Amino acid sequence: MLRIVLMQLVAMVVVACTAGLLGGVSALWSALLGGLCCVVPNTLFALRLYISARKPEGANPMTFLFGEFIKIASTLALMGAVVWLYRGVNWLAFVLSFIVVLKSYLILLFRHRP
Repeated sequence: MLRIVLMQLVAMVVVACTAGLLGGVSALWSALLGGLCCVVPNTLFALRLYISARKPEGANPMTFLFGEFIKIASTLALMGAVVWLYRGVNWLAFVLSFIVVLKSYLILLFRHRP
């Protein structure tokens, strides 16, 4: 799980730097904030699952379901907060960064290990 979160952080930085070079400071901040809207809830979810799996009785499906619900709710809350607090959102950078970070785990999924 840690590798996925690290991959998402790397993807967020790459997309933010690219957006900054192509669209300026507003695009850079929008891409960073869009990526953080995905990375922060995923990190909290991964920590919750890790802690739950370390218990003697192990992880339970309700922990996963509840954690997923909290992850989605916190993602939407963070996105709403960004839109409400940062008036100069570059929508293209914000949405593309969110999508790239959200789907960056595919890189790890298809990575071949000998």
